[in-house]
Order: sequence, then C-alpha cells, then structure tokens
Amino acid sequence: MLDRIASFVIARPRKVLVTAFTIAILAGLFGATAISHMKAGGFTTADSESGRASEVLDQDFGGAEPNLVLLVDARDGVDSPEAKAAGARLVDTLSSAEGVASVQSYWTAPPDLAGAFRSRTAHSALITANVDGDDTSAPKRAAELADDLTGTTDGITVRAGGQTMAYHDINAQVTKDLAVAEAVAIPISAIVLILVFGSLVAALLPLGIGIFAILTTLAILRTLTLVTDVSIYALNMTTALGLALAIDYSLFMVSRFREELDAGREVADAVRRTVQTAGRTVLYSALVVALSMSALIVFPLYFLKSFAYSGLAVVAAAALAALIVVPACLMTLGHRVNSLDLREPFRRLLRMPPRQVVPPQESRWYRGVSAVMRHAAPVAIAVTMFLLLLGAPFLSAQFGYPDERVVPAAVAESRAVGDSLRQNFELDTGGSSIAVLPGYTGGQGPIGDYAAELSQVPGVDAVTSSAGTYVEGSRVASPLPNMLNDSGAYLRITGQSDPFAKAGARHLEAVRAVPSPGEVLFTGPAAVNHDSLDVLAGRLPLALGLIVVSTLVVLFLFTGSVVLPVKAIVLNTLSLSAAFGAMVWIFQEGHFSDQLGFTPTGYLSPTMPLLMFCLAFGMSMDYEVFLLSRIREEWLMSGRTAADNTRAVAMGVARTGRIFTAAAVLMAIVFIAMTTAQVSFMKMFGLGLALTVLTDATLIRTCLAPALMKMMGRANWWAPKPLAALHARIGLHEHDEPAPATDEPAPRLPAHQGAS
Repeated sequence: MLDRIASFVIARPRKVLVTAFTIAILAGLFGATAISHMKAGGFTTADSESGRASEVLDQDFGGAEPNLVLLVDARDGVDSPEAKAAGARLVDTLSSAEGVASVQSYWTAPPDLAGAFRSRTAHSALITANVDGDDTSAPKRAAELADDLTGTTDGITVRAGGQTMAYHDINAQVTKDLAVAEAVAIPISAIVLILVFGSLVAALLPLGIGIFAILTTLAILRTLTLVTDVSIYALNMTTALGLALAIDYSLFMVSRFREELDAGREVADAVRRTVQTAGRTVLYSALVVALSMSALIVFPLYFLKSFAYSGLAVVAAAALAALIVVPACLMTLGHRVNSLDLREPFRRLLRMPPRQVVPPQESRWYRGVSAVMRHAAPVAIAVTMFLLLLGAPFLSAQFGYPDERVVPAAVAESRAVGDSLRQNFELDTGGSSIAVLPGYTGGQGPIGDYAAELSQVPGVDAVTSSAGTYVEGSRVASPLPNMLNDSGAYLRITGQSDPFAKAGARHLEAVRAVPSPGEVLFTGPAAVNHDSLDVLAGRLPLALGLIVVSTLVVLFLFTGSVVLPVKAIVLNTLSLSAAFGAMVWIFQEGHFSDQLGFTPTGYLSPTMPLLMFCLAFGMSMDYEVFLLSRIREEWLMSGRTAADNTRAVAMGVARTGRIFTAAAVLMAIVFIAMTTAQVSFMKMFGLGLALTVLTDATLIRTCLAPALMKMMGRANWWAPKPLAALHARIGLHEHDEPAPATDEPAPRLPAHQGAS
C-alpha cells in the first residue's frame, strides 16, 4: 500500500499539490461557517431521570425550569418607583416574547414569596423565565432578548444570566479563544521548526501542512454539523489536534527524507524510502490515535461523541496530508528542502565554531541513553516513583459539571449575574432541585405533607408547592396553584448547597429518600449532575477496554511482540497519571489560579479527564510508535542478541531523540496556546495535554522506556508461536528489512543525529 502511494506521488507531484491547494481553499470557504452551527451543551442525556423530568416540565407546565435570569440593580432600592416601573416593563416584554414562558419576578410574585427574588440589601431583584429551544436556539434567542432588555437607564441596571446566557457567552468566548490560540501557536511553532531544521524551507513545510489540516478540519466540522450535533468545544480540540498532528507527522517525514538524501539516495528513491519507513510510522500512529478517540463514541453525551467524530476525521486528514501532500512537496523540492539555512549566518555572526557532524553512536543522545541503561533498575524505580508521586493528587479528584464560573466575570455578564445570585440572595433559585410527580391525582393534602417533610431535610431552605411554601415543616407562604394540574404536580426544593459539589449530591440523596405520594422524578442542576456522572461511570469500563484492546492489537501488528504493547500501555498510564495529578492540584485545589486566570470550584468537569485520557493516550502512542519503529529497524539488522537489543535501543533513541523531542515541544506549544483561553476547562485541557506530551517525550521515552527495554532484553520481542505465525501472515511487513545504515558522517547534519 505504501509503495503504491509513493509511486502515485512520485509520478505526479505537481498535480497532487495543485489538488491539495484547491482542497484547502474550498475547505476554508466551506468551513468558515462551522462555528455558527455548533452547540454549547451536550452534557446530559434525554433518557435519564432528570431528562425525563425536564421533558414533563416543558410539556405539561410551560417550562417551569428557568434558564434566563435578569438581575435588576436599583440605585434607590427595588421598591422605588423607578424600579417598579422597570420591573413591570421587563416582565411585560418577556411575557409577550415568542418562545418565553413561566415568567416570574420580585414585583409580580405574591408578597409572601417575593423575598426569594430580592437581595439581602434590597438593591437587587430577579426576573426569571424559561426560553424555549435546544442548546443552539435557546441561547441565541436569550441573547437577542438580552440585547433589548439589558443596560443602564435612570439608575436602573439590568444584566442577563442563567443557563442560556452562560452558553451564549461561552460560545462567543470559545470563538475568540480559538483565534488567539492559533495566533500564538503558529508563529512560535515556526521559530521552533527553524531551530530544529535550520533550513527555512524545511521548517515552513510542516507549518504549511498544519495550516492545511486546520482548514480541512473546519470543513470536516461543518460537514458533521449537517448530520449530527457537534459541541463548540470540539472546535478548539480538533483545530489544535489537527495542527499538532500535521506538524508532528510532517516533521517525521521531512526528517527521514533529509536523512535519506544525506545517505546518498536520489530524490525519488528518498521519497519512496521516506513513505515506506516514516510513512509506516505515521500510518500506525494515526491508527492508534484514531482508535483512542473512537472510544468516546460509547458515551451517550453528544459533547463527547462530537469529539470522537471530529477527532477521527482530523486524524485522518493529518495522516493523509503527511502521506500524500508532504511527499509531493518533497518530490518537488528535492535537495532544495535544505535551502536557506539560517543557523550558519548566526553562528558566523556570533563567532561560534562550525557545527560538527557526528555518527549516531557518538551523539549525546546515544551516550545519555547508554548511561540510563547501565543503571536500568534504579532509573526505572526512581522515575516510576516520581510519576506516581505526581499523580497522587488525582486520588482525591472530585467531579461536577461546569457552570458560568468557567469564564471570568470580566468577559461574561452571565458569570457576574451568577456570582451575585450566590453571594447576595438568600435563595438561589437557579440551583434548585425540582421533584416532578407525573400523573399525580391525589390532591393538595398529600402534596402539602410531602412538601413539609422535604423542608425538614438538612440543607433544605424552603419547598415551594401547590399547597404552599414550607420551611422546617411549617407553611410560611401561600400556595402556587399552577404547580398542580391534570398532568401531575411539581415541587421546587431550594437550598444553599453547590449542586455540582459533594454537598449537592448528599442533599439530592437526602430528598430522594423522603417518601413521596406517587412516582417522583428529580431534575435540576444536582440531579442532572448525578445522572450524567452515573452515565459516564457506567460506560467508562467499556471505553477503557476498547482503548486497551485496540492498542494491544495495533502495536502487536506493528512490532510482532506481545511484551512491547503491554509495556507501552503501562508507560502511557504513568505519564497520564502525572498530568492528571497536576490537573487536580491546579484546577481543583486552585494553585496558580490567579496566574492562570480561572476560578477554582473544588471539582473538575468529568468529561475533561475522559477526553484528555483518550487523546493523550493516543498521542503518547505516537512517540512510542516513532521510537519503536527505529529501534525495530536496528533490531532486525542485528544478530538479535541481548547486547544487540541494548544497542538497538540506544541507536533508536539516538536517531529519533532529537526529532520526537522537537515534535513534543511543537505539540506542547499548540496545547499551551490553549491556556490563553478564558474558558477554564479549556485551559485545563490544553495544559494537561502539554504536560502529558512533555512528560512522555522526556521521562518516559528517554529514561523509563530504555531502562525497561534493557531489563527485558530479548524478551522485548517475544510472542507465542501461534501469535508469531499470525503476525507473519497479517502484520504490516512492508520493507521490514531496511538497508544497512552507514555510521559514517554525512555531509549535512540529519535531523535525527546529534551534534557535539
């Protein structure tokens, strides 16, 4: 297959490049509108208990869950004539707006219930409403209403918050963050590539492929929005992943091409050999990353599913670009790929001595990894203990779904409104739990008894129902008849517990334990959080199993060994545990929150570790495959003794260490650029992946992996006879037997060698 790809490209490189350029232009034009077709939700499932309860409320009670909150600040108090007039105007406007239901406010509520809508200082009051629509249409409609209703007039300031406005603000911020991240990542990546290659031409090639991947990614995302829901958060991940993988794969290909040229091959032969060797590595790497991402499909949340779909598509785009477009560029450039070397002028300017070319076995990489293998056991133990220590904080991880606190108050009005609700109001109506009794026909008496019992649960401040409002078992306010009809009844349970924290879970468990007068379904933030965590926990073993099994199979097909795939999974888990521990220490416990610009809530978004695990696991395998491919080449050329295994490991690291370290730095730059995002869990996503990649390329690939391979010796390449025979039949053996490499210095410094 790879031979056919090479022959196709070698025969018509310019046609391939013209086609690729045309695709990039069309993809950019088509994908430019992708953002406007994405959604901000996807954290819940409709078939959960909370989902069914919300559906009953929407259908039978006119949208009793408020998702739009107007915070009215009055300089002279909420009972001033100006505040009353403003409140009446706002309520009338909302009540008459299309798709808006269940409008309530301080000024229209019964006097004995109005206190829930007034702040402690009596200078702020609330208006709540339910805006109809899904995660795309409801935020847009709420934003249009907010544009007309918010602002300051005659000492009255109106601000908009609630779930719909939080989603709208996050959508807008994600779009801005993407532009900033790309503006940071691309120029810094260009500088690093120039330092790696020296040649300006060679440096710009991976960057050009990265831009090609971004454009095709946008088109892929736009196409996916035509057939399924796609989370807007997938935009940052897929563009970052597309850029990172395209640069990564291109770096491997260009480095190998320069190596083949320096070995004396003609351009066409060098391109063919590059596709056969580095192309094989890219193919397997892409397969591992794609299989890791595909595990997200098992989760029934479209937030995660959209990452799986878009991740698969962007990995395919990056791999195809590396296997087809990069060889076409190399075939066209030939030896000019080494043109415009910018390092030598700087050396002369700084009066530095000329660069000395050394064979791989005399490079710093070879000497360093040989030293590691001479002390293999102590190094393996020390590095393992260090990584476990870094990962220890993850043992205390807490999970809860994000709210408007994921963005700073300075950039999102919905965050400022949410902060005011938590700090200035006795009852946070936005965090209430709702007990829904579908089909209830028992009358007011049992409802009142149920509400009274609920109000006595520790942590419950008040229970509002059709029989009245109850506090500590006593009715303190008049009934709300609209909470009971022929379709059933519902009760609102208000407390001060953070619905997304452990206290919120305990509060929900306690109210669920109260006997109800009929079938009861719970919804509200705490119930939604509980149901979603249950769904994720239930599907997690299947997802992890798919990742492990698929990785074992692919690496077995790649290496023919059953030992190396197991080792790779263990090492990847160690590098991920260190990054996850850091994420808990930083984003859950709040260290460096001021420097990074986020608000710690005491828990992590549960979807982020899942997403990071699937993606980082695949990317770590990227370097594992790249390193193993060169070690395997050396092993196949050797006498296959224990000493040959040790030399193969050292030579493999010597030939690839500079490249996979540069690739890790470039990938880390792309992900670190995401820490400029204002959305906190996107900061966590970017920083976590950057730490994983850097840990993997340093401690894992240059210390722990060589140490373990030295300790295992020839057993690294062992497989039971039946599996060895199976690998001989179905493994990818295209040019497994490489031509013997010369250890003589080359005229130029190949990208994989070191300099003394």
